[in-house]
Amino acid sequence: MKRSELAAALRRERADMVRFCGELDEAEWRVPSRAASWRVQDVVAHLGSGCRAVFTPALLTIMRTDDIERTNDLFVDQRREWPSARVFADYKMWSRCLVVVSTALAGTPRGRLPLPLGELGRFPAGMLLSGAMLFDHHTHLRFDIAPALDRRIPDTDPARMAGVLDWMFAVLSNQLKSAETHWFSYPLDIVLGGPGGGVWRVHPDGMVGTGRAGGAAAATVEGRADEFPEWATGRAPWRDRSVRIRGDADYAIRFLDGVNVV
Repeated sequence: MKRSELAAALRRERADMVRFCGELDEAEWRVPSRAASWRVQDVVAHLGSGCRAVFTPALLTIMRTDDIERTNDLFVDQRREWPSARVFADYKMWSRCLVVVSTALAGTPRGRLPLPLGELGRFPAGMLLSGAMLFDHHTHLRFDIAPALDRRIPDTDPARMAGVLDWMFAVLSNQLKSAETHWFSYPLDIVLGGPGGGVWRVHPDGMVGTGRAGGAAAATVEGRADEFPEWATGRAPWRDRSVRIRGDADYAIRFLDGVNVV
């Protein structure tokens, strides 16, 4: 996916978040979200703090952490007592700044500069800014906020789904490379249907590529692109979603049970 398209996808995702949150009343801001221990306003505070960190020394904390989820909790804790209006204003300001920077970066060689993101590994700067935040917005809004409020889940589009999946498979690749999964000795294919979907081959060395190059896979996991961010992040069991296995079922199940893309 081109970096300019990824930045544009983030801009549209931010617009959906601003529109959605702008309709909330005070009681809804304080409803427990489906993200453990976070209210709706805490989720938005998390997104705002992540955008703000790009422009402050907090970025170094995120880059160097060995527990990205704990770091996120610490940033949210600093905003627990903020009124919802301040949380929303902070989010709108810093997310707008991030969109501007990610759009500008997309057209420069600096977008290819590898940067660390805690224990998740290194990523090109353009993907880190646009892809990580697109994934965060998309996943939190559709699986943590909207369902908790019993509100309609906003529509997405193929480009946004493709950007979310690109980020997730980049993280999954780094996770597999750093894990000592000696049992994972044969390729496995993941086929996701619907907008933004495609075919990804997961190799024993942790590399994840598009397509089926390199011969037959030991197993194929089939599912829906729009469901993948939910079950692959552990928000729902993969067995409760539209996931099918072809080939070596035991091999695929062992892989699926270990997937947890942060």
